[in-house]
Amino acid sequence: MKKTIIAAGFAALLGTTAMADGIGVSMARFDDNFLTVLRNGIQAQADAAGLSVQIEDAQDDVAKQLDQINNFIASGVDAIIVNPVDTSATQAMSDAAAAAGVPLVYVNRQPINVDTLPDNQAFVASNESDSSRQGFIEQCNQWKAAGKDEVNVYVLQGQLSNQAAVQRTQNYYDVMNEGLCAVKVNVIDQQTANWSRDEAQNLMTNWLSTGAAFDGVLANNDEMALGALQAIKAAGIPMDQVIVSGVDATQDALASMQAGELDITVFQNAAAQGGGALDAAVKLAKGEAVDQKVYIPFELVTPANMAEYMAKN
Repeated sequence: MKKTIIAAGFAALLGTTAMADGIGVSMARFDDNFLTVLRNGIQAQADAAGLSVQIEDAQDDVAKQLDQINNFIASGVDAIIVNPVDTSATQAMSDAAAAAGVPLVYVNRQPINVDTLPDNQAFVASNESDSSRQGFIEQCNQWKAAGKDEVNVYVLQGQLSNQAAVQRTQNYYDVMNEGLCAVKVNVIDQQTANWSRDEAQNLMTNWLSTGAAFDGVLANNDEMALGALQAIKAAGIPMDQVIVSGVDATQDALASMQAGELDITVFQNAAAQGGGALDAAVKLAKGEAVDQKVYIPFELVTPANMAEYMAKN
């Protein structure tokens, strides 16, 4: 039987006695705005609860991340939190932790073995089926409001080995196939920019060099949306001629929206995911029951409501 937890129980951490050997945390990368907020959320909740956490940077290296997990196990940590580099490579991580009897919590990126996790492992994130879907439907509505019946777009994908990137891209096509888009959408091209602002800017610059007419960009995350916007601005294209969407509602994205550039994003509560992962890890380490899937809702952000989100990250 799957275990049960209240997802928003951050306050419960405050009364928790610090673990003897602490909690090991392996982040896919430190050099990412959204993951920095998530990492800071883990640290802040740990500090408030008097918990010891050791947070390591896997630097987008699967082998390095597995080494970190094995090192955490060898050092006797009470639990492990993992933000996976490659979501298709998580079975080995689960196996290593399970063999050692160390609780493990995946955060933000869905492991490939999410439906077969051992009893002392869990997954805390936001449901990716709701992520870019919300933003794209809003994007379709904005095109319709602008008097368009058919549009041409570019799609910027995250790392193709990442479940979130695959799902966020699939969401666009699901919306179109389900008849939920108010206009006809033609995808000119779609390529990965690996969640990176710089890679997205370079890719968008290459696309712009073809001279193809386009009406917008669908980006799997805000960093790539911002990179695309930098290229669009550099090309002298007015912001009111294109509609660009991202996901995460990072501070940089909200600043861009406030400046009249980014049109749409979707708030993914990184701090809540981090705090929820820590909460689950603490409870598992104490032998308490947790739910193996905890979802923090996505929330649509547009210029109309962005002010309420500027203080959330």
